[in-house]
Amino acid sequence: MLTLTGSDLTMNDVFRVCYEKESVQIAPSSMKRVKHSRQAVEAIVTRQETVYGITTGFGKFSDVKIQERDVHDLQHHLIRSHACGVGDPFDEKVSRAMVLLRLNALLKGYSGVRDDVINQLVLLINQQIHPVIPQQGSLGASGDLAPLSHLALVLIGEGKVMYHNELYTTEKVFQKEGITPIRLQAKEGLALINGTQAMTAQGIINYIEAEKLALQADWIASLTLEGLNGIIDAFHPSIHKARGYQEQIDVAARIRTILSDSKLTTSQGELRVQDAYSLRCIPQVHGASWQSLAYVKDKLTIEANAATDNPLIFNDGSLVVSGGNFHGQPIALAMDFMKIAIAEFASISERRVERLVNPQLNDLPPFLSAKPGLQSGAMIMQYAAASLVSENKTFAHPASVDSIPSSANQEDHVSMGTIGARHASSIIQNTRNVLAIEFICAMQAVEYRDRNKMSSATKSLYDRGRQMVPSITEDRIFSTDIETVSNWMKDNDFPWDVYRTHPTMYEGGI
Repeated sequence: MLTLTGSDLTMNDVFRVCYEKESVQIAPSSMKRVKHSRQAVEAIVTRQETVYGITTGFGKFSDVKIQERDVHDLQHHLIRSHACGVGDPFDEKVSRAMVLLRLNALLKGYSGVRDDVINQLVLLINQQIHPVIPQQGSLGASGDLAPLSHLALVLIGEGKVMYHNELYTTEKVFQKEGITPIRLQAKEGLALINGTQAMTAQGIINYIEAEKLALQADWIASLTLEGLNGIIDAFHPSIHKARGYQEQIDVAARIRTILSDSKLTTSQGELRVQDAYSLRCIPQVHGASWQSLAYVKDKLTIEANAATDNPLIFNDGSLVVSGGNFHGQPIALAMDFMKIAIAEFASISERRVERLVNPQLNDLPPFLSAKPGLQSGAMIMQYAAASLVSENKTFAHPASVDSIPSSANQEDHVSMGTIGARHASSIIQNTRNVLAIEFICAMQAVEYRDRNKMSSATKSLYDRGRQMVPSITEDRIFSTDIETVSNWMKDNDFPWDVYRTHPTMYEGGI
């Protein structure tokens, strides 16, 4: 059971809730802050003060005063009118993360919601009722208004949900579970949708998958080094310490450890003096991407514990201030950085695939074919990898450099951060497929060498791979192989299941 406070949510906490379906509870101190904040909102309504979003309209309508009798309807109109997302829904893990992050933000006590709203969000998480939230439609500036409105719809018993892997109307699931829809009170609708939780939720799920993918890239590259008799000297610690980037040092150390007992790697001058950059510069390229992931993790962790709605209530209501914490620029830039970083894993991987299959660049059978000419072997797998890398270049164009004014030019600069987060997710999947192709080709290459000379670590990886994908003894539908390996990389425990067979490999972990 995870206890939420509003201030110390970690990536690992999100993993536990979104991947392992752990339940949550609220720290009593956080609920106390929520109650104090709510009392401030009720006092504003009673005194008929003019405060944005509580007794006024929204956006360009901020100058329209709302009568006390209408402040409740105002919130429901807001949610229904803003629930105009389109396209495929977010993945269930992302939807669950959005609920968790919105709940955590409200627990900071700056938003003025009742404990009814808090408890309803807790119910969604603990009973695994996941709002169906369309991916498209957010500008990422006045908050993720459209996506979060679809989340808020569920709290009032409207919209659709995924429940036990089936699609239902919210009304039907609430009836089944005995859940009463809430009636939103002053400010609560605005507090639910003014925030960056869509881009941040997708961003955190991206990060969890990207970190695993980055480790997999190091492992698969190690196998390729064996398939090409790569020169291990390029990974000597002195080289990487001389430059000073810790992530580069770590990648080189990881690959040295993976290949520590390999008899397929070579020394400089043994076969050639230097390898091509796609082999020799693995620590420099992979390490730079690891650096960017560290930046992204830092920003996502801050945002996961941030107050991002508007207005914010401070000092038990003595200070109510309108601002712009809902603007997604910090996450927009982080997602654009992530896109470029992950795309580079695919870019250098595809170049290694080319070196594995091109007979002009190695001494292996052309295209790793069992019968070159009669059978094409891995020829078109490289085409597929090249296509995915090219597509990544399109997705990697920064979303944050674009801005389109909205709300009659009141909201005249927006972040497009949710677009960036969604495109980052696409790049991660494309990159996973490219690495799956490299893995298949690298396994075939080491077979043409001598499997008995592989390192003990890569031999374990090879054995796991061959349980899924047989050796290429004749042409077949390789799309199936790529999909099988890609799904394994995404949904299972590689590289953890591999290195657990060698418990002494990583002193202190990886």
